[in-house]
Amino acid sequence: MKLISWNVNGIRAIVKKNFFQHLEQLDPDILCLQETKAQPDQVAEALEPLSGYQVYAHSAEKKGYSGTAILTRTHPLRVSYGIGLPEHDTEGRVITLEFDAYFLVDVYVPNSGAVLNRLGYRRIWDQAFYQYLKELDRLKPVIVCGDFNVAHKSIDLARPKENYNKNAGYMQEEIDGMDRFTAGGLVDTFRHFYPDKTGSYSWWSYQPGARERNVGWRIDYFLASQTLVPILRGASIHPEIMGSDHCPVSLYL
Repeated sequence: MKLISWNVNGIRAIVKKNFFQHLEQLDPDILCLQETKAQPDQVAEALEPLSGYQVYAHSAEKKGYSGTAILTRTHPLRVSYGIGLPEHDTEGRVITLEFDAYFLVDVYVPNSGAVLNRLGYRRIWDQAFYQYLKELDRLKPVIVCGDFNVAHKSIDLARPKENYNKNAGYMQEEIDGMDRFTAGGLVDTFRHFYPDKTGSYSWWSYQPGARERNVGWRIDYFLASQTLVPILRGASIHPEIMGSDHCPVSLYL
């Protein structure tokens, strides 16, 4: 079974590129999208040419901002939106699908902002989201994927020294949030298979030449409950897939 996660940086923009050809190439059983920047009806309209998938979309109250969606070939037992806390559920950042063997959570974690104006909120969000995942994990194992907006270790970005505690995505508070996930029993599936692999990134800035020179960050993840490790079969990053400032990442079960 193949699961794909992709921050598309606007679903209505990416479908005008080679999105459907890429989707045919990737052939996921489940596709989790972040930063759709669209209301559910707009997501459905953008994805109308697709067949064989059920589509679940969650949007921010602010139109054209944030948003998540899941496309699945397998009918879920249950679907929920948000994490059950009104102060965190106005930006369309979380969708959870329950399947027989696990919960699948699609997340678009808040960005701390270019001037770190949301770093404090980000710290609170990380704690609340962790508690949400732990409550799910008490019921059955969890797979959580999406744009976590943090490079966890120095190996996960091209220029760690230049960015540490200076720029969003590599602040110690954000790293602490990811440490909480992994210390709490969630496995970084890519690092499970490739603990020492360098140069593997999923996001590049729009600065000229950044992607061509692979000056990137790995900020898109699949995390899985420790109990699911026996069924993990592989993980990949697909930098050759264009259309967004992020590329897709995948997990094979």
